[in-house]
Amino acid sequence: MPRATLPPEARLHRPSEFAAALKGRRLARGAFFILSAAPSSLPPGPAAQARLGMVIAKRYAMHASTRNALKRVIREAFRHCRLQLPPQDYVLRLHSKPAPASLTALKRLARTEVDAHFARVKP
Repeated sequence: MPRATLPPEARLHRPSEFAAALKGRRLARGAFFILSAAPSSLPPGPAAQARLGMVIAKRYAMHASTRNALKRVIREAFRHCRLQLPPQDYVLRLHSKPAPASLTALKRLARTEVDAHFARVKP
């Protein structure tokens, strides 16, 4: 079984890749996040894989520690399920301010929501 890692090839890097995925189809919307996807801009083939991009705006998560914690949680959730996802470009975008809570509680809520979003996408 292949290892569930998150290599650089599994992430979106260019603004054009983010823009294409954000213009794509909205797959899920929850209390905190919106998941959008578009067909991968990479050529199809055996190396085609799911790729992740994140948009965590300062206006919704004011503290850097909050933004970094959310990004870590999203990357970890994606890392666990990326091999089962269809080969598309996915962008997870924070769309509302989280309620004031401890980072531990926020990470639990975020992980639950992100896992639910990716579970909806799995074939």
